[in-house]
Amino acid sequence: MPSREDILAFIARERQALGEAGAAIPEKIGKREIARAFGIRGDDKILLKKILKELEIEGEIQRSRKGLHEKGALPQIVLADILSRDRDGDLIATPAEWEEELGPAPRIVIFAPRKARPGAPAAGIGDRALVRVTPTGEAGGPAYSGRVVKLLSRAAKRVLGVFREDPRTGGGRIVPVDKKLRDKEFRVSEADRGEARDGDLVSVETLSRGRLGLPVAKVREKLGSMNSEKAISLIAINTHGIPDVFRPETIEASEHAKPTRIETEGFRREDWRSLPLVTIDPPDAKDHDDAVHAAPDDAPDNKDGFIVTVAIADVSWYVRPAGALDREALDRGNSVYFPDRVVPMLPERISNDLCSLRQGEDRPALACRMRIGKDGHKISHSFHRVMMRSAAKLSYQQAQDAIDGRSDDLTRPLLDEVLQPLWRAHGATKIAREKRSPLDLDLPERKILLKPDGTVDRVLTPPRLDAHKLIEEFMILANVAAAETLEAQKSHLIYRAHGEPSVEKLNALSEFLATIGIKLAKGQVIKPTQFNAILAKVRGTEHENVVNEIVLRTQAQAEYVAENYGHFGLHLRRYAHFTSPIRRYADLIVHRALVRALDLGPGGLPEMGREHLAEIAARISASERRAMAAERETTDRLIATFLADRIGASFEGRIAGVTPSGLFVKLSDTGADGFVPAATLGSDYFRYEEGHLALIGSRSGETFQLGDAVTVRLVEAAPFAGALRFEMLSEGKPRVGRASAIKAKASRARAPKGAAKASRRRVRA
Repeated sequence: MPSREDILAFIARERQALGEAGAAIPEKIGKREIARAFGIRGDDKILLKKILKELEIEGEIQRSRKGLHEKGALPQIVLADILSRDRDGDLIATPAEWEEELGPAPRIVIFAPRKARPGAPAAGIGDRALVRVTPTGEAGGPAYSGRVVKLLSRAAKRVLGVFREDPRTGGGRIVPVDKKLRDKEFRVSEADRGEARDGDLVSVETLSRGRLGLPVAKVREKLGSMNSEKAISLIAINTHGIPDVFRPETIEASEHAKPTRIETEGFRREDWRSLPLVTIDPPDAKDHDDAVHAAPDDAPDNKDGFIVTVAIADVSWYVRPAGALDREALDRGNSVYFPDRVVPMLPERISNDLCSLRQGEDRPALACRMRIGKDGHKISHSFHRVMMRSAAKLSYQQAQDAIDGRSDDLTRPLLDEVLQPLWRAHGATKIAREKRSPLDLDLPERKILLKPDGTVDRVLTPPRLDAHKLIEEFMILANVAAAETLEAQKSHLIYRAHGEPSVEKLNALSEFLATIGIKLAKGQVIKPTQFNAILAKVRGTEHENVVNEIVLRTQAQAEYVAENYGHFGLHLRRYAHFTSPIRRYADLIVHRALVRALDLGPGGLPEMGREHLAEIAARISASERRAMAAERETTDRLIATFLADRIGASFEGRIAGVTPSGLFVKLSDTGADGFVPAATLGSDYFRYEEGHLALIGSRSGETFQLGDAVTVRLVEAAPFAGALRFEMLSEGKPRVGRASAIKAKASRARAPKGAAKASRRRVRA
């Protein structure tokens, strides 16, 4: 049996060898490979499994979809940001995404390509790229060396900032809105300020920098006052480098696109225009890319079963591989949604017109027809390229009202033949869903409503209707069917995958649950059903909110991959995104793969290896995270602006985060997050107790714990940063327990006078 050190050395050696071999998708290194290398057989494999589990629990190794690797190790292909140069002039990059709990992000020294293509752009500071990395093994220097596989985005020359006028010169300064550039102001001459006034948000082009003084910039566009809500979403767009202006060739290609006919380019679609498919969307939706229909299955082998049809806009017909529309769609990766605007993946001519399943108009679609048993299980499915005609455009509330006995002129004729069968079919699928038991977290989403002038009207949490759940479940079924079909056809595809929680996060969850009397054994294989059982135990109790919050934080982040490792949250072995090709590039890839695999006419996926798909998956995963961050920051800034004139007002909320320096509180009415510094909680010294996720008063035992309902007063709002600062009005709960009190007393005895206060850290809200 190899020692622990032998196993760690083997994993590191194999990872390095794979990186040097240039494998874009490394071979898996797991228990089987280790057993083969060391000749371990029979019952000794049980002992090997135990050793690997111990190493994982201790944090010496990590388990991912690509097998075992050393803690904090990078995959062979990593998305990286190029930030600087070293003394030798070599570029230095760091991973674009890195978990802070693993320590500082590793540095990667970027070497020039061995054979650069003539005219190919060279990577530079500020660029983002896919990089193939190899561990260097050097102490003190960069942990990895790398070579650029693909340059994804060039450093932007456009900078968004606030113009500050200088009355002496007639020019002024530009204060960038990007936090990374806040200490790098630009100088603007009077001739280059344009129509900018003091306090305006402007777009500038950076010019050459002299040897002395600030770098120089020229105002290219005045975007308006920093007090406008329009400016807030523009800040997010610029900060995250989201492409928001379509290239001329993209617009030209979209304008030249023509409505397709039922027979064209030598291919004839199936005519489904008589099938009463309906779209069910939010009331303010501008594009409609999915339609649904359900009917009883008359087949004798499926008594009381259903035929459920999901029709999706045939974007692949208009957006062909390698064309101008395709290139820009890949750069954008997905549409980005802000309260005041949408930055679409495709031009409106495609997304809101030719591919929008409008009521009463002929539209091309890729349809999935599924036979569902009375127990909700999918018996079989098939895909069809069709011409359809939506029978009605409904909102979620409109469809729900009809089912609940409040039909209107549009839904009344559809109730018996269209809507009721949809709800009955959904009733069957709920049975299968409950048996599958996906992760059942209650996560309400806040929605910001704007006034006609663009200012915030109110913030609300829309109700979660059965109509929402119906569409969600039918889309999941179609997504699974797409993945199953492509696997059966031996076709490469991009999966939507979601990994198991890490051992470290599970251990932290287990320790917290123990404090409220719930057991979660460490080291076991976790399933969504176990999380659901925990959530069920605390439902309706004082611990419900805190446990929901911690279970959510325990989860990994979903991503797009070319190598399937399942979807933990949905409890599915295989899953792909098929249902939104208007707004997600991953879905467009799946559509093309189906067209090619099933010989459904033009627009199929070209010959493409798994390595190429892995690069695309990495790009669109990064685009998705970029969009999520931009949307979240914009919401925070808008709500901070909305609350800025309510300084001194009191609000109800819950503690949503606990740190050694203070508490994060989420307000109940708006969902806004703000910070309560620990130093303001009172005369007692509050220490952070990680096991309870709480701040506990050293003398009083007064406790503020994650999930507690509290009342706070707003004392400061910083709209520019999207930050709020609160004062705690509620008293803490009595001490968590006797053990904590003993620990607090021992801590006070050990600590020198004043040391606790000096050690407090402040963090930005």
